[in-house]
Amino acid sequence: MISTTTWVVTIGVLALVILFDLWLAILRRNVHTSLLEAGIWTTVYIGAALIFGFFLLPLFANQQAQQEFFAGWLTEYALSVDNIFVFIIILGHLHVKKEKQQLVLLLGIMLTILMRGALIPLGAALISRFASIFFLFGAFLLYTAFKLYSESSDEEQWKEGKVVAKMKKRGLSTFTIALVALGLTNLVFSLDSIPAIFGLTKNAYIVTTANIFALMGLRQLYFLLENLLKRLIYLSKGLSIILAFIGVKMVFEALNGVGVHKILGVHVPEFSLTFSLGSIITCLIITTVASLTATRGIAGAE
Repeated sequence: MISTTTWVVTIGVLALVILFDLWLAILRRNVHTSLLEAGIWTTVYIGAALIFGFFLLPLFANQQAQQEFFAGWLTEYALSVDNIFVFIIILGHLHVKKEKQQLVLLLGIMLTILMRGALIPLGAALISRFASIFFLFGAFLLYTAFKLYSESSDEEQWKEGKVVAKMKKRGLSTFTIALVALGLTNLVFSLDSIPAIFGLTKNAYIVTTANIFALMGLRQLYFLLENLLKRLIYLSKGLSIILAFIGVKMVFEALNGVGVHKILGVHVPEFSLTFSLGSIITCLIITTVASLTATRGIAGAE
């Protein structure tokens, strides 16, 4: 059980980091982020997540919590990378100036953290009261996985909704429209990511920290991945497999939870956390290598 002091210190430190990133974005709002700068900051944030994950071992005194954090953080980070590609399309569609993208991105990310901060306690409450909610979460993830897998391999097109269209007609600034568009998109993405991480851990502390670490540094990661939009062509396919795997895992867990241990004489399997973490890592590696290998010609042309 995590103490209140640990919660306060953790959230306080992470909030300071996010505020520092906001201050940096405001300070450099008229400066284009270079590839080197984006790479350095992305490495720093990934390193921070890894260090935090290793420090969870003495905090929880068991390896399971550590594995849950890394599995959750990797899944959320992979989903965030896919989301970034949609952000690239949105900001390009709205013709947001390069120098203004930093602030839009960071404010959009902060909105996402607030949204997930509200959704995580809701998800935890539902799971604690209704064990069968895992059937719903699992089915939703399987549906999302199918939609992701069936998407065209061509560059994803973003179509502005009625809200954005009305804002344009009213003459609102591009900055405001982009911020609202990212906020609405983030809300949709949160509906996928929250069930996904609860399929790997029910620990609210790990769910919260894994989500925050996955979102921290996305502003810099955006500029790092901007040129890779056309290269990671199999990312959505890989994510669909991960979401499908977690969805099946949740359904099997729900069946065991309600006392159904066999179906037609076949034992309902239970996936260990080690197996889940290994499957997620393997899927991400294969997806990345396959994408970069298949698009070597694009890299050469550029």
